[in-house]
Amino acid sequence: MLPFSSKKRVSILVHILGWSMLSTVLLLLSPLGWRIDIPDEYWIKQTFLALLLVVTFYMNMLVIVPKILLKGKPILYITIIIIAAVCFIGVLIYFEELIGLPELMYKAFNPDKIYKPGPRRISGDVFNSLLFLLSIGISTSVASVQKWQKDEALRREMEKQRINTELSYLKAQINPHFFFNTLNNIYSLTNLDVKKAQEALLKLSRMMRYVLYENQKDETLLKKEVNFIQDYIELMKMRLTGNVKLNISIDEPKENLVVAPMLLLPFLENSFKHGVSSQKECEIKIKLEVMGDTLFFETRNHIFPVHSDSPEAKENGIGMVNTQRRLSLLYPEKHRLKFGKDEANNEYWVNLTINLA
Repeated sequence: MLPFSSKKRVSILVHILGWSMLSTVLLLLSPLGWRIDIPDEYWIKQTFLALLLVVTFYMNMLVIVPKILLKGKPILYITIIIIAAVCFIGVLIYFEELIGLPELMYKAFNPDKIYKPGPRRISGDVFNSLLFLLSIGISTSVASVQKWQKDEALRREMEKQRINTELSYLKAQINPHFFFNTLNNIYSLTNLDVKKAQEALLKLSRMMRYVLYENQKDETLLKKEVNFIQDYIELMKMRLTGNVKLNISIDEPKENLVVAPMLLLPFLENSFKHGVSSQKECEIKIKLEVMGDTLFFETRNHIFPVHSDSPEAKENGIGMVNTQRRLSLLYPEKHRLKFGKDEANNEYWVNLTINLA
């Protein structure tokens, strides 16, 4: 919290110093060189002008640019700026007339002449318009740079999270225990069913290829992700006893849908880690549906305790935290994740919906 607060204080100080310097240069230095007795109303008007510029700057930087220009609506943005410029000059003219500034300034420059209302000097309005455009230009630049910095920080965070997640999965979810246990099961199968052993070896090979190559990418075809989890389920079946019932329903996805790789695996791994017992009857339900561009994924399993100090329990915690973080980074406002325990049936359930459009 301390570094953040320090940065915030420095930012506020920079803004204050910036406006002080701009006000001094543009609004004070030139009038002080006129060598006339400037009326107080003029300084009131200059203060009002400075406040208008401040309001314009922050309104554009904090509201108009983020909500309109950076949302891909340049024509609407230009229209709003033109209308705002007209209102800006109109408000200034009205304020000057309200405090009687034109007459006071005429008398200050021409003390021996009688004031007669005439055409308004356009040069003052042009100068004020340039000040308005300067405020708009600087605030637009600041907002754009802030957006770029935010996007760059998010990109770096996502890249860091992807690497951390990849390492976590390689160490925890697809760990040497799983790999070698599966190889041992396949070895045992070679004496009983050579064809089934060959199929299992092919599935394991596909899985490891997916982990090594597809996981290097930000996105992969949903079809490949589905094939990966199907291979994972098939290999896990080799380790299950007859008292474990699997209820699997997986749709065939469309060819063009893409998803972050290995996003669904932690939920599957969780089901097989906590939902399997060698003595009691148990059931694991896995359901994946695709409707249009929306992915619906659901798991449900009985709960059998894992020792809190065991490596598996710790790895599971890391995997779930990483997955939630990945979802928030990759699919902000485009996903819904719900999970919990059904105490009545001693079951753990996960419900995930992702808009992949």
